[in-house]
Amino acid sequence: MKLILTREVSGLGRAGDVVTVKDGFARNFLLPRGNAIAWSLGGEKQIDGIRRARASREIRDLDHAKEVKASLEAATVTVSVKVGTAGRLFGSVTDKDVAAAIKSAVGLDIDRHSIKTAGHIKKTGDHVVKVSLPHHVMASVTVKVVAIP
Repeated sequence: MKLILTREVSGLGRAGDVVTVKDGFARNFLLPRGNAIAWSLGGEKQIDGIRRARASREIRDLDHAKEVKASLEAATVTVSVKVGTAGRLFGSVTDKDVAAAIKSAVGLDIDRHSIKTAGHIKKTGDHVVKVSLPHHVMASVTVKVVAIP
């Protein structure tokens, strides 16, 4: 089955690539998770848009990755959440919440799949999360979880 990838899939390709995979892999994994769309002539027009968006937010080389790492580590990332008694959260702070907070604090669009936390964040305070960037660069970002009054 011929597909157009909408995001990077490890071992298969990057967003905007046209790949051929087995039908079961496409039906059961790639399409339900939104990692790909079915290839069509109309879909070919979307490839240019996907590639332009990828190029605009892509980290170009090792020096650029180190610059992004320095800006991430210098930034103060704050996530505001509702809390119950004893400072425990209703639910937890997810990678999606951290990615949105990084985007608002630094202006960088970081993929939530590249954010690694040490377990679930369920308490207020400072927490360190790892962000894996291209070219094998890891950034340690301090996330401050604060309670909404």
